[in-house]
Amino acid sequence: MSMQPHIAIDSVSPLVIVCGEPDRVNRIASLLQDAEAISEHREFRIYQGTYRNKLITVCSTGIGAPSTLIALEELILCGAKSIIRVGSAGAIQPNIGLGDLVIAEGAVRDDGGSQSYVDNVYPAYADFRLLNRIESFVKTLDRPSHFGVVRSHDSFYRDDELTVCHYWNQYGILAADMETAALLTVGRLRGVQVAAILNNVVLYDHDVKDGIQQYADEDTVMMDGERLAAKAALEALTSL
Repeated sequence: MSMQPHIAIDSVSPLVIVCGEPDRVNRIASLLQDAEAISEHREFRIYQGTYRNKLITVCSTGIGAPSTLIALEELILCGAKSIIRVGSAGAIQPNIGLGDLVIAEGAVRDDGGSQSYVDNVYPAYADFRLLNRIESFVKTLDRPSHFGVVRSHDSFYRDDELTVCHYWNQYGILAADMETAALLTVGRLRGVQVAAILNNVVLYDHDVKDGIQQYADEDTVMMDGERLAAKAALEALTSL
């Protein structure tokens, strides 16, 4: 394996967690034993440590499909075989509370990144083995969890954002993020196991900017949701 130009590393564990925010890597790494930083370049911060005696790599991907796909492709070249996204999302259903977990069985591909690989009729769907293991863990939690389809897109500052959310609400879409569809689509194309666990940080029909600011301020409920999402990912990966 050669040194990758963007993530600046040449080898990772077969078991990988990805997340958007670099600081979230630190918080996930705090759940590992003997965690250490092994690379930081551009938006890609990488830690490595063990969980249940298995080596885990944690890598940030930045915001949106393009940087996520750069990380995904280079992580796979470095040896990744099973990849779970621990991310944040905004609810598109009114019954999803702050800090609730949203587990993506599939994703609406409203992002440009995945569409640059394959026509939009190709489905974005998660690996059922990872989903089964995630479900086994979240059943033990005193925390609402929601399984279903999410929507990934490229901007939440568009003028008609509320109209778009209302449209997808009527079709049962659970929540929106910016990376899951790209991960599920291209991960499948590359033959690796992929899944996504999202922590809800914005209530349905509430202002996106306000919700994200609460999350940035480390609101207790949402930060606890992030920790539980990370734990679910770790349990799923290490029980394969």
